[in-house]
Amino acid sequence: MNTMSSLKNAILIGIDGGATKLSGWAVEFNEYTQLFRLGNLNIQKKYSDYQGYNESFKPVDIKTQLEEMNSHIFIAGEEKVQADIYMKAAADVTIELLQTNKDKKALIGIGMPGLKTKDLRGISAIANGPRMPAYCDFLEEKIDEQSLELLAPIAHLGSDADYCGLGEEYSENGLFRNIDNAYYLGGGTGVADALKLNGKLLRFDHAKHWIAKAWEMKSEKGNSLEQYASASGIQKFYSHYSKISIQDLNKNQIFPTQILEKALRNEKAAYNTINEVGKHLAELIFERITTVYKGWSGIFSFINPNREMLKSDHEYRGILLERIVIGQRLGDLLLQSRETNILWPEVLKDLCEMIHTSGDKKLMEHYLKNGKFHEEIIKISRLREAPALGAGIDAFISHNKY
Repeated sequence: MNTMSSLKNAILIGIDGGATKLSGWAVEFNEYTQLFRLGNLNIQKKYSDYQGYNESFKPVDIKTQLEEMNSHIFIAGEEKVQADIYMKAAADVTIELLQTNKDKKALIGIGMPGLKTKDLRGISAIANGPRMPAYCDFLEEKIDEQSLELLAPIAHLGSDADYCGLGEEYSENGLFRNIDNAYYLGGGTGVADALKLNGKLLRFDHAKHWIAKAWEMKSEKGNSLEQYASASGIQKFYSHYSKISIQDLNKNQIFPTQILEKALRNEKAAYNTINEVGKHLAELIFERITTVYKGWSGIFSFINPNREMLKSDHEYRGILLERIVIGQRLGDLLLQSRETNILWPEVLKDLCEMIHTSGDKKLMEHYLKNGKFHEEIIKISRLREAPALGAGIDAFISHNKY
């Protein structure tokens, strides 16, 4: 990133749009260090707090969505009501942040799931929500109605995965800083993958011919690997083993950290959940290590059987990862297990065995220490709000290009 000057008379806003809520932060830029951090202003809105929100909303069939995204996207009925709520929440978050700084113009970055429209300012296909092709237009119109100003139009919608990488690279507490080769795995409602190779951030979308995203790969049981790394997926496994509905788990606030606590008290359902999660986390990390180092070897199969097969040859072969960063709620879970006898030690043990079994001398020399997996390679990210931070950083970088 080239040296950039701070924004005068402007507020930088980063927005992270999740499956159940939307969170917006003021993002601060330090002109001296050229690094970013979250400010003190944070506004959150739950979609369920809006009148008309449909908790049982079912998206349009994904095949229909993919067909319509290349022609005309038809949104009506329940989907339109749900879409308006999602966009209204984003507008409310932005407006409330701006109203605390009425004398300033806003520069906004937004991370949202789903496939983007051709102009990248809307959402044309999404697995778990309504389509919103006019997302940025809607926000800009609502901001203007309040007589508030933008420093520049919203450049585009981004992905939380890319924004996690940006946050780790350009934040004061980022774990991609000062190293050349790293992998990031963040687990929240879904999963975020990010890579930094040869000193540069590499978007998974630009490397999809040789490496797959976590959600694209599946376990021997047919489950997406996203489920073993995401808070919602871990909760789903516990629901299966315990026979307790997801609704009741949410009602009683039983999330991954509470499931870990139950496992430590030897509750069978919780222990089985944590054990299964640890096994697949180790396999996923090992796949990342080996795919970067020597190319795809077919450890996992794909959720989409028609996905283009990965190429085993790529320009980064031979690279050994200096750091593996675990972030968001998955990071919280691993950190909590660090001083226990489950999850963290089991992940390290399984990784050690897989590295040993590979028989590759370079892998063993780099990743093993005193007969164990080199624990210091795995770091827990402190950037709990990495997607929102990265969204603000992306808006800042995009604005400085012009």
